[in-house]
Amino acid sequence: MNRLLIISLLLFCYCGPTSGQQKLNVLFICVDDMRPDLKCYGDKIAITPNIDQLAGSGILFERAYCQQALCAPSRASLMTGLRPDTLPIPSENIHFRTVLPNVVTLPQFFKQQGYHAQAFGKVYHAYPPQPDKISWTVPERMLDIPKRDEYLRPENRVRGFINPMEKGRSTEFIETVDEGYQDGQVALAAMETLDTIKHKPFFLAVGFKRPHLPFTAPKKYWDMYNRDTIPLPADNRYPDDEETMRKLRYDWQPDNGEMRNYTDIPSRGDVPDEKAKELIHGYYACISYIDAQVGRLLKKLDDLGLREKTIVILWSDNGYLLGERGLWGKKDNSEKSTRVALIMRVPGIKQPGAKTSALVELVDIFPTLTELCGIQFSGPLQGTSMVPLLKNPGMQWKKAAYSSFPRNNNKAMAYTVRTDNYRYHEYREKQSGKLIAQELYDMRNDIFEKVNLVNDKNYHQIVVAHAGLLKDGWRAALP
Repeated sequence: MNRLLIISLLLFCYCGPTSGQQKLNVLFICVDDMRPDLKCYGDKIAITPNIDQLAGSGILFERAYCQQALCAPSRASLMTGLRPDTLPIPSENIHFRTVLPNVVTLPQFFKQQGYHAQAFGKVYHAYPPQPDKISWTVPERMLDIPKRDEYLRPENRVRGFINPMEKGRSTEFIETVDEGYQDGQVALAAMETLDTIKHKPFFLAVGFKRPHLPFTAPKKYWDMYNRDTIPLPADNRYPDDEETMRKLRYDWQPDNGEMRNYTDIPSRGDVPDEKAKELIHGYYACISYIDAQVGRLLKKLDDLGLREKTIVILWSDNGYLLGERGLWGKKDNSEKSTRVALIMRVPGIKQPGAKTSALVELVDIFPTLTELCGIQFSGPLQGTSMVPLLKNPGMQWKKAAYSSFPRNNNKAMAYTVRTDNYRYHEYREKQSGKLIAQELYDMRNDIFEKVNLVNDKNYHQIVVAHAGLLKDGWRAALP
């Protein structure tokens, strides 16, 4: 092999630091309930220049999926590298340590390798807030706040002084600085901490709460959008499905769902069009607010000369339904609920600005970051390192991505497998495993999953193949 070819291969392959090299830092940015409605993902409304810039200097994963579309289980899965069947978190008030008390988390492992591990904002999640001291070098700060404190207007906060988690309106804006709301405070605290830890290897987790409900953000971010130009979904009326299937498929029902308890949302029926437009406007305003905080963090890295020493990863814990088919929220296995934003910037990456359409999962982040940083984790992990995709974004990859969700008061389980062209669902009784129902959707032509093809004889073999993928599990889909 000639010398020029050897040099070319070395330049192409990034494999993390070798022995004796300075450790790479990790800036770990998590965003709550943010579906990939970002300009860098092709959204025509979103104003997200800072996240777009991050994507332009890193790699954007076009088809990344969470393992369960709810804050606590999604984050627990990512942070432990384990899937929901191994680490079942059926509700938001269960901390993952109560299920697997001795599990080693991603930041905990980095701490064990000599990193300074610190977290601001919502990184893990359980309610009431339950810190995980063993994961961090110093205690978490601002890990969660009462619903009351997500508002600034007195009329929205007043009910919360009786019950701190009492909800006000679903949206709010007010003239204030970015630090008026918590996410600006989180960004500032993280920036100040970077000043103090810049000379040591660090794993710094920064968790932003918006665009989670309520959609509250400084007025200047609302003013970036003209509500009259924001379209409603083409199909924004509640599905006329058989009742049993509605209960299995959707969290948002004619009379329940996470948005119902906000004071300006009807307790039953569809959300009126004007309110729907206001909600979508608020969602975009919150995304732009978070984009500004990400920009502040990235600028601070540059100002401190840390850009070439730091891996930056931005991810969201689940997607979100914004009125598509009349549905609002997450908590199901639909494409809109399970597809997430995922962007990575790695020093030495040879194709900055690349996009990959490979199917990846949030559970893959743990092994990816450890490999990039040259630290080997010997415990069980159920994800796959994405480092090969950083080298070759167009390579063949996983056959499928897997998600699940408990249904019917945890008496049933909904499972789904996403392949290149299809999404297949199964619903099973939790105790017996008995099959209740199946669905198959062609995602090339039916992104809202309206036409169930499972009984169409032309798709019989596709149903059989996808049922096999689901039965065989994630190991059968590895690259």
